[in-house]
Amino acid sequence: MLATLVIGLREGLEAALIVGMIAAFLRRNGASLAPMWIGVGAAAVLSAVVGLVLELVSAALPQAQQEGMESIIGLVAVGIVTFMIVWMAKNARSMKSEVESHAANALGGGSALALASMAFLAVLREGIETAVFLVAAFQSSVDPMLAGAGAVLGLVLAAAAGYGLYRGGIKLNLAKFFKATGVFLAFVAAGLVMKSLRTAHEAGWITLGQGATVDLSWLAPNGSWQAALLTGVLGIPSDPRVIEVLGWLLYLLPVLYFILAPRGWRPSPANAQRAKFATAGALAGAAAVLAIAAPLLAPQPAVAGTATGTGTTAVVDDAGKSYGTLSLDRGTLQLSLDTAGRTTTFDLAAADHHTVGHLGTTATEYSLPVQQTDSGPASLDRTALAALNGGRLPVGIGGQNNPGPFDAAWSHDMKLTVWLAGTELLDAASAGSTTATLSGGGLPTARTVVLPSPDAWTVPAASSAAAAQALALSAGVRNELPLWHLWLPAVLAAAALLFAAVAFRQGRRPAPHTASAPSASHARSGRTPIAASDNRSLSSQQVKDLS
Repeated sequence: MLATLVIGLREGLEAALIVGMIAAFLRRNGASLAPMWIGVGAAAVLSAVVGLVLELVSAALPQAQQEGMESIIGLVAVGIVTFMIVWMAKNARSMKSEVESHAANALGGGSALALASMAFLAVLREGIETAVFLVAAFQSSVDPMLAGAGAVLGLVLAAAAGYGLYRGGIKLNLAKFFKATGVFLAFVAAGLVMKSLRTAHEAGWITLGQGATVDLSWLAPNGSWQAALLTGVLGIPSDPRVIEVLGWLLYLLPVLYFILAPRGWRPSPANAQRAKFATAGALAGAAAVLAIAAPLLAPQPAVAGTATGTGTTAVVDDAGKSYGTLSLDRGTLQLSLDTAGRTTTFDLAAADHHTVGHLGTTATEYSLPVQQTDSGPASLDRTALAALNGGRLPVGIGGQNNPGPFDAAWSHDMKLTVWLAGTELLDAASAGSTTATLSGGGLPTARTVVLPSPDAWTVPAASSAAAAQALALSAGVRNELPLWHLWLPAVLAAAALLFAAVAFRQGRRPAPHTASAPSASHARSGRTPIAASDNRSLSSQQVKDLS
């Protein structure tokens, strides 16, 4: 509500001042105010229609397109508020004289339509700016009803303040008012930058720079007044992403400097061109440093799927004892198992595979049967059989009736499962069972016993977790690097070109003549123009008779 109230108050007061200047001029010249009010009313209606159409079009779109529409509206609103701040700072000195000049031309032409058109265009600009900015604020607000109430209240207060200034009931220091509201709106617009970048990501337009930065949920719990201020007013989410923080800083810091920098910090007109060229050079230098240094300074994770970075991964048996080592040929996808001086190779490229989620990572799961070359001993006594069965005899074998030894026929059902993230080894396991068909040794009939497989092994959980973490870091670096290596340098380079173009254009302009005395009209009236930087308040007489 606070954001929309300030937007309505500031924009409404700007429009009210323009209308007040036109009305005061017309009254001094004995002209009718009716054409002016016709233009003002038409501009207000059209502005409301623009805001309503934007909101209806956005709400009617599918979800992804709606997010994209919100991004566009938000960025347009940011551009509008930035233009508004800069325009007011540069043109407040001449705003009154320009308004009166246009009104005089309209009166001189004797056309009521020209006067109505002048009022219409003057108010329409402020109205459309307000409509677009309020639509963006509504979309970012927690409670649209409160946001709408704030906008209406702000416009009512602006109209009351404008009428009070016109009739002489109140005084208002416009320089301080526009500076204070400009600072507040700069923070609101910076929040809209963050919101637009987030909705652009949700629309699928921006995929980089999505790494987490800070968790602000402790500062602004859901439903608290802090959350209403942080998210609802300033537009800062509780989980800002890297690109959102960058956008916030890149917008807010220059705008705050423009608003708040003391005059002593600003270059003189004679040095302004050199200052702009210096700024362009600094921005271009920063862009070059980022483009070159970002790839060099990016963290280099260890080889995924390895414990030591040597290219091999240790595996253990079911008891947790060392079983052997794995190595992967990334080019041919050949997996080699080295154990007890023997090497077994598995061809993953020819294995069945599909995409799954494993250890928090998107991986390709390969499955293939394991061919057993050792069938096991042909004869087993009771001690050997118990050792294969985990230290005890299988159920149904024992006592004096089955003294052994037993004849054994072996079969194996083993499967190897390997998880790769890209061509990096994430996890692997060989599991299954060994079946022994026993006969003789006192057994009345052949007996089938399922035994734990001595060839079962797996990658230790700690190694798989380390591999997943290394892969996540590698993917994060790979995804985020273009932001620092390409996009941010491109933004800085574009800003450098803009400053250089402005400085070059300034150098081609003829040097302005320095006025040493007031103009003839001011000399005749004995008054001087009121500048936006003046610390004087506008009295009722100054608003009614600013000539």
